[in-house]
Amino acid sequence: MVSRVLQRLSVPLVVSGLVALAGLSLGRVYNGPLLVQLVAGAALGSVLVSAGLRRLPGWVVAPVSVAALTAYALCAIMIAAYAGGVGGDLPTLTIDAVRNVVPRLLTALIPVEAQPDTVLGPVILAWLAGFAGAELAARARRSAVALVPPTLLYVGALVLVGPNADVVGWQPLAFAALAALGLVMGGATSTAPGLPGIGVRVRTTLRLRTATGFAVGLVAVLAVVAVVAPLIARAVDRAPIDPRRYVEPPRLDVPDQNPLIRISGWAANPDQLLFEVTVLRGADRPAQSAAAPAPDDAVDRGFYDTRLRLAVLSDWDGVTWHVDADYRNAGRVLPPVPAPPGLTSDATGVDGPSDTPPTLTIEERITVAELPGRLLPAVSAPSRVDGVRVAYDQATGTLLHAVPLGPGVTYTVTSVNPSVDVNLLPASDVPSGPTVARYLAVGDTVPADLSRLAEQISTGESSPYLRALALETFIAEHYRYAVDAPSGHAYPNLRFFLFDDPRAGGQQGTSEQFATAFATLGRLMGLPTRVVVGFRTPAGSGPITAADALAWPEVLFTGIGWVAFDPLPEADTPPRPLEDEFLPKPTPPSSPPTSVEPPDESTWSAPPPRTEAAVAPAGPGVGVVAGGVGGGLLTLLALFLVLVVLLRAVRRRSRLDRGSPPQRVLGAWDEILDTLALAGSAPPAYLAAAEVAAYAAEVADATPGRRHARRPRPAAPPLDDLAEKVNAVGFAGGTSGLPGGADEMTAHAAKAQAIEFARALRARRSWWRRLLWRVDPRPLRRRHRPPPTLASHSRRS
Repeated sequence: MVSRVLQRLSVPLVVSGLVALAGLSLGRVYNGPLLVQLVAGAALGSVLVSAGLRRLPGWVVAPVSVAALTAYALCAIMIAAYAGGVGGDLPTLTIDAVRNVVPRLLTALIPVEAQPDTVLGPVILAWLAGFAGAELAARARRSAVALVPPTLLYVGALVLVGPNADVVGWQPLAFAALAALGLVMGGATSTAPGLPGIGVRVRTTLRLRTATGFAVGLVAVLAVVAVVAPLIARAVDRAPIDPRRYVEPPRLDVPDQNPLIRISGWAANPDQLLFEVTVLRGADRPAQSAAAPAPDDAVDRGFYDTRLRLAVLSDWDGVTWHVDADYRNAGRVLPPVPAPPGLTSDATGVDGPSDTPPTLTIEERITVAELPGRLLPAVSAPSRVDGVRVAYDQATGTLLHAVPLGPGVTYTVTSVNPSVDVNLLPASDVPSGPTVARYLAVGDTVPADLSRLAEQISTGESSPYLRALALETFIAEHYRYAVDAPSGHAYPNLRFFLFDDPRAGGQQGTSEQFATAFATLGRLMGLPTRVVVGFRTPAGSGPITAADALAWPEVLFTGIGWVAFDPLPEADTPPRPLEDEFLPKPTPPSSPPTSVEPPDESTWSAPPPRTEAAVAPAGPGVGVVAGGVGGGLLTLLALFLVLVVLLRAVRRRSRLDRGSPPQRVLGAWDEILDTLALAGSAPPAYLAAAEVAAYAAEVADATPGRRHARRPRPAAPPLDDLAEKVNAVGFAGGTSGLPGGADEMTAHAAKAQAIEFARALRARRSWWRRLLWRVDPRPLRRRHRPPPTLASHSRRS
């Protein structure tokens, strides 16, 4: 009994194992083992539900499985929310997870945090795959087909992982071996019970042969794989496609795309409380510029930039600096910032050379007060965020909140702050090539005086670091920091800041102008630069006000990375007047102005006097007026003819196709009368229906045919039968003996007679009368009169 139950459960258990392997493959891009555990539980639960209810009908098992899936999914949401630190009640978490299960899974940054919206989809798919495979194996006894759902789930997991995880060779081999075992077990359970009367010895022999065949087939498959796999591996030289590249990440608001425009507003309101910082670990001293003297322990500890970064602006088009970041939904654990161009190891020093300066781990708790937008401040290279859901740009290490910030938003961010060995800067070079082209772009049109100024400042400097240092010194010594300076950093704003008269507001600005002037001139010198917007941080915990906001430039050096510079002047230090050699030179005229000789009075004659006709405004000519009037009249005539055609068509349709059969018979008779009127032979009103029929026959015979007609003219049908039908309708059930004197067949016959009679009479007209036949308005003016019956006619006689 136990062995039979195990035989029946063998294939469903194999299906459960395959689904768990699919979850294990997907778990390579998740942070922690929680997803693998939840998927394995879903695989086992779905199989147990199917196996436990195998004696019940399928239409009963399916709703029970759906109910069990719902309960398990709710438990998974609660477990993931607790493990991921996501707050909220169960209904809110469930609605948010269902709404965002697909977009957040496809936009999540690797490693994916196991949170409600990132585990719900894999759990549901795992349950459905396990249930479908178990039902096909246990109820339909289709072992091979039962392996299709978990196989599709495994392929989907591989596609979702893409190139974002290392290759694990044992997982696909284990999947193939387990699938082969399921096929063998399914064959054994389906063949053995189906052969009654077979002894134990024969059954054992059959099983031994089956196992031998399976072993031989498995060896053959493995041999083929061993031979073909290296050939395929050499043929495939591309990384798998990442489906996340086709999903659009969250978009930034306009102020978040260029936070530089907020600098002037913050400078004008220095007391505005933006947020508060509590240092939990590290950051025991404020940041310095790379140009500042190194401390005594710089060789051991390096230089750390512990300022809070809000945004990194790398793209400059001559008009504005803006953020071109790829923000992806992230969990609590963030991937490290990749190495910038020219640096072989990552910016944190991990896996770098042995002489790489160490890193400084900084942990801070930040509480937002009046900081606008969605960007979250953090020290460079954040590695973990707790308390809020964030999107993360791995290239710049900046954070984006899921919704606009509001007072009270609190989060804890841990950063692995990279250090810079300032002793290596004087001998360092800058990288070049396509990878740094974006950091050297200066727009389409560069003012010549800015290029000249950059060349003058860098003249005589032998290394990139010395050029950057000379530029920092020049800007700090010649320009004044002013909190009331207007915002702007396009080329016209930079020219005003660099060259205009201080009495007119030039040569002074906020950190926006200082940082962008350094970055722009640095690019004109050949230095890869970018601009960072952030905040000064106190030595310990404390509030951050608008006065602490600033922008600073950074330069990329080979083998070192990004190095911050500070072109702001020292406090209470008056600027040095800008020397004349740096001012723009006036552009000399291309040729000396030529003198204009006065005309010779002997050859000069006065112009003719202006007449009234010459100065009168010219109006439209007679031809234009006549053409306009004529065109308007033709337009009105065309509209009138179109209206006549439409009205006649509507009347004809209402007569012949609408109403009761007696009404349609009378409508056909009205069409006959209209046809006679169009032919110019309208019958007298006193004629009875039979007399009108005779009159119409005379008109048809008397109407001449067309000369030189290529086709014979159609004969006009006799109208005696139609006249009788009209009389029958008039007598309300007369000679026909029908209610109302007509039925459907009678109405159709009357319609056909009216159409044929009109076609015959029109064919007998001349070409121009046939042309005017359909636009003649006379039928619209004719009043409808009931045809006189024979009785009424005899009474009048």
